[in-house]
Amino acid sequence: MSVTLLERPTDTPETGVCCANCPGVQRLERALEELKAEFRWQVGYWKSRHADAVKRNEQLTEELRQANGQIRTLQDKLFGRKSEKSAGSDRSNDLFDPEEVPAAAKKRGAQPGQLGHGRRDYSHLPVNEEFVPLPEESRACPHCGKPAVVMSATEDAELLEIDVRAHRRRIRRRRYRAICDCDPARRTLIAPPPPKLIPKGNYGISIWVHVLLDKYSSYRPTERLLGQLKQYDLDLPAGTVNDGLQRIEPMLRPIYEALLARNRRGEFHQADETRWLVFVLLDGRKGHGWWLWVILGADTVVYLLDSSRSHAVPEAHFGADASGVLEVDRYAGYKAMAQVKSGLMVLAFCWAHVRRDFVGVGKGWAELTPWALSWLRRIRHIYAANRERLRHPSGSTKFPEQDALLRGAVEAMRAATVEELSDPKLRQPCRKVLESLQEHWTGLVRFVEDPHIPMDNNASERAGRGPAVARKNFYGSGSLWSGRMAATMFSLLATLAHGGLNPRRWLTWYLESCAAAGGKAPEDIQPFLPWNLSDERRLALRVSAAAPSAHNTS
Repeated sequence: MSVTLLERPTDTPETGVCCANCPGVQRLERALEELKAEFRWQVGYWKSRHADAVKRNEQLTEELRQANGQIRTLQDKLFGRKSEKSAGSDRSNDLFDPEEVPAAAKKRGAQPGQLGHGRRDYSHLPVNEEFVPLPEESRACPHCGKPAVVMSATEDAELLEIDVRAHRRRIRRRRYRAICDCDPARRTLIAPPPPKLIPKGNYGISIWVHVLLDKYSSYRPTERLLGQLKQYDLDLPAGTVNDGLQRIEPMLRPIYEALLARNRRGEFHQADETRWLVFVLLDGRKGHGWWLWVILGADTVVYLLDSSRSHAVPEAHFGADASGVLEVDRYAGYKAMAQVKSGLMVLAFCWAHVRRDFVGVGKGWAELTPWALSWLRRIRHIYAANRERLRHPSGSTKFPEQDALLRGAVEAMRAATVEELSDPKLRQPCRKVLESLQEHWTGLVRFVEDPHIPMDNNASERAGRGPAVARKNFYGSGSLWSGRMAATMFSLLATLAHGGLNPRRWLTWYLESCAAAGGKAPEDIQPFLPWNLSDERRLALRVSAAAPSAHNTS
């Protein structure tokens, strides 16, 4: 807007002074009013623009803080000390809670006042006796020279040794000549050949058991095992070993299917998933990233290998009519299961993952560390209250008291969540964590009503650590059959460990039965399943028992 200043009107001849009603004065006043209005508009406009700039600057500053906090959180996850490697006395993951009383430093080994495990008993191991004679020059008296006489008693000492050696098992089959004339065509009788796991193969079952355990229990690549065996003068070709494992996989498949069927039963399960690589290309799929799902049941642990991470995998495993409680993290795939949407299965969520959210806020935003520590103390208090409640049976007199304390702590946390979320000035990182806590609250507090439900799914996460180590060591599976073998062996070994059974003895027993069946799975696998073992067989297969011969046990 441009304003043209009017010239001052001339004085009138009569008075010499310009009249206020003069048109020139009026035009000047109108121009001044328009100019003031324009300036007021300009002031208001630039004030609003300044307010918008300040607001935008605040938004950008908060976004920058958010980004820097996320960067620090991710850097801590990538480079920081892992929680499972933290000292036992640090319950705040290096956030240094000033209210946390540090535990007194203790020495390694057995602690005063604690009962030790005692001396271990090795009487079940075989004994190889060695008689050590006294050197000849020491058998005579140094004074008179008379020789010493050997006594029947000995001074004994015992050492534990391991003798690992490769050897050839030469089997000499006896031949018999018939002396009768009943059947002229059958003159020579020969003992039956020994059963072989792989027809025409010359590797014994002990080799295949050793290969399976080294790869799927010790998580080592087969190439490293073969290099180690060369130190024992046993040179095995990698191609032959790989072909043998491919032939063994169908023998173990019926066991795996029985584990899957057994795992579906029960009213409580835990689940988790981890990455697994399968180096095959599927139609319409790029890359080699697959997923290894782990499902914990009452007496089984199964792993499901699938190219998808969708809800269809656990949904298909449990079946359409499955029911019960499934404890998981907050991954959306579990929430999308048909059984969950229909209400047949309910989800219980993990408090350890909630705790990680608050730890992430404390490490990502230093100014929010006190806030995060206050919530970590609340979670720690709930864990302690639940542990104290579990110490007392539900029918005891102490249980109602501890149950009331736990419910009070849970209700106090819920009220604090609602109160803080109502604060409009709550920082965005804090709001995001509390909104997630509020969204999953129903599944998080299921353990309050059912003490049998744990507060976290750490058991299923621990079950995935072994395969994660294997993934780092030998990068996954090179084929589909190899991937199925990995899922089968991981499931079998985890289930045997859950039952306290020695996997070497079980595998030896089962593979010997496969060899006796002609290099295939036995027709009836029910006696081999861990939950069907007889008491005598279970005693023979348990971890601490003496190693029995598979031929002389029932």
